[in-house]
Amino acid sequence: MPERNLVYFVSDVHLGLDVNDPADREARFVSFLESVPKDTTLALYMLGDIWDFWYEYRDVVPKGYVKVFSALMDLIGSGVKVYFFQGNHDIWCYHYFEDMGIEILQQPYTTEIGGKVFCLGHGDGLGPGHFWYKVMRWSFRNKVCQWLFSSLLHPTVAFRIGKGWSKKSRVARNEEYVFKGEEEPLYKFAQDFSTKRHVDCFIFGHFHAAVDMTLPSGSRLFVIKDWMQPQSVNFIVFDAISGCFGISQNIE
Repeated sequence: MPERNLVYFVSDVHLGLDVNDPADREARFVSFLESVPKDTTLALYMLGDIWDFWYEYRDVVPKGYVKVFSALMDLIGSGVKVYFFQGNHDIWCYHYFEDMGIEILQQPYTTEIGGKVFCLGHGDGLGPGHFWYKVMRWSFRNKVCQWLFSSLLHPTVAFRIGKGWSKKSRVARNEEYVFKGEEEPLYKFAQDFSTKRHVDCFIFGHFHAAVDMTLPSGSRLFVIKDWMQPQSVNFIVFDAISGCFGISQNIE
């Protein structure tokens, strides 16, 4: 048996968002999942906002995405470990993913792969500032607020509200975000974090910008670009044997 040495990272596919042909975007993501070599891949990390809106009730989940889940199940069945970080669009996942064998992780999450230390997450709300966003993020993750939302709103109403929020987002308006480099709170978070403990590589999503920077600490900071543009297939792959990265995205 060949050694499992490849680790894939992907973020911000925004499945279900009615922008730039959502069916094509889903087909591209399925094709990507099916292209991951099952016998040499160690893990797949999905860094959030894979779905544009995901909310689970105890007995109800959003319809569709059968081919996506089938491809994920094929990977899991072949021995690939699949991990998921909740993004700001797909926060509300509880047990459905875990029942399939997908492990849910919380940012910032550190792990060692091939002798290198990685810090991973979606990237939203990390670093200084963003007070009101962090309050909103806390409320979305609060168990009492989630219970009230689930108890008071029928799934049909809840999903319409969720899709309504999405239509007002920067993603739906096709607004490009310019990563602010050293002034970006995420950059400041990574630099501060790397001065407290050794980290070789930070990988995040959320910003819909492709970033590859070296911090003063020597750590490498990646931000993975989204899949919104036609024909885009953006991901990072790490070879745990050689220690090399493969980057399928245009670095800004």
